[in-house]
Amino acid sequence: MIASLVRIPLSRQEDERGWFCELRRDSMLPKPMPQTNVSFSRAGVIRGLHFHERGQDDLFACLRGTARVVILDRTSGETFVEDIGDENPVAIYVPGTCAHGFEAITDILFCYHVTREYDRADPDEQTVPWNDPRVVHLWSSSTPILFERDAGVAS
Repeated sequence: MIASLVRIPLSRQEDERGWFCELRRDSMLPKPMPQTNVSFSRAGVIRGLHFHERGQDDLFACLRGTARVVILDRTSGETFVEDIGDENPVAIYVPGTCAHGFEAITDILFCYHVTREYDRADPDEQTVPWNDPRVVHLWSSSTPILFERDAGVAS
């Protein structure tokens, strides 16, 4: 497995009302997480691949639906992929220097905690094309819905 990547099985307590799950406990993580973001994506969307030169790590969790998490260690070329969400309640701690992204296999509600607050004046977000030869085979779609900056073509 990619160095510093942490896979955290989540325990759901379920009853007739639904379920409860502890998602994050900073004392169990390599770094504290001062910011939390939530996004909704329609099935077929790929967000990423992004990486952070200054070391912002992410903790990914799919709160509803199924998301495919794809991670690339840019140095070694090692990859990690796992479908997380309704059927597989897992959180993935992603070292920020690794390129990382996710694909909405179904409509998803996705949560990610970060170890550094986002600075719009000085963003630390670099990209690797979603169709980079090291990862293109890991996505479920060859024709995803992409944000303009994620649509770069691998050389």
